Amino acid sequence: MRIEDRIRELKAQRKAVILAHNYQRPEVQDIADFVGDSLGLSMRAAGTVANVIVFCGVDFMAESAKVLNPEKKVLIPEKDAQCPMAAMLDVPGLLDMKRKHPGAAVVSYVNTTAAAKAESDICCTSSNAVKVVRSLDASKIIFVPDENLGKWVQRSVPDKEFVFWPGYCPTHDSISPEMIQAAKSRHPGAKVLAHPECRPAVLDLADAVRSTEGMIRFVKDNEAREFIIATEQELLHRLKKEAPGKVFHSIPGALCPNMKKITLDSVLRSLEEMNYEVELPLDILRRARSPLERMMQVGRGD
Repeated sequence: MRIEDRIRELKAQRKAVILAHNYQRPEVQDIADFVGDSLGLSMRAAGTVANVIVFCGVDFMAESAKVLNPEKKVLIPEKDAQCPMAAMLDVPGLLDMKRKHPGAAVVSYVNTTAAAKAESDICCTSSNAVKVVRSLDASKIIFVPDENLGKWVQRSVPDKEFVFWPGYCPTHDSISPEMIQAAKSRHPGAKVLAHPECRPAVLDLADAVRSTEGMIRFVKDNEAREFIIATEQELLHRLKKEAPGKVFHSIPGALCPNMKKITLDSVLRSLEEMNYEVELPLDILRRARSPLERMMQVGRGD
């Protein structure tokens, strides 16, 4: 029996749903019931009727699924599939920022641990970060942990004061302006789409700044045929499937090693052995839920 067929068989037996992020390996995306960005995956997790959620992504994503489904079993196929950006923000440091800036609203990028979310007023994704900040009455925003995304939001909401945590995504931050210029030289006429986790100097060179789902919608709606995609390279798998008449170029080296830790073998093993289960303290489960629900109520931005 093919491994894909065995996964589907076990999935039915376990009454499980498989969710996969846009940065997962192509074969993992293809076995999933839903592929999307952090906001779309959160919404699918919140609305699922499955008994088991197999989350093919990194740790904070599986934690969010557990927060939204405390009564369900949430599995992550590789327990060391961890987000380095989420690990950059520590709760004591966040609490210290809150003490230094009383009255400021804490906006946590969804790329944070559940413990950090529990100390936040609202979460956001790259697709709705601007919309989230605009929805708040507070004039000062503590934005954690991605400083690049925060500075992009600041451009769109200049009337608010921002305090940033010095965090970043290693994959996106490694994309340099020189890389974009080189790609434009190799592919003259191609439109550049950049993820807002990239450095400000990279975003300045882009024709559009979008989340992963925003990029997919952009290429479908745009008349251009050729695009340079400044985000994790595995998004091209979905782009080619959803816009087959168009041509896409990735940025060399734009790869997240942590997203690649999950394989078909580990998905199969997870369903066979029911591991690795995400477990969180009851207090964190309770307090992290409201910021995530507020994020989803704001809805998609780009």
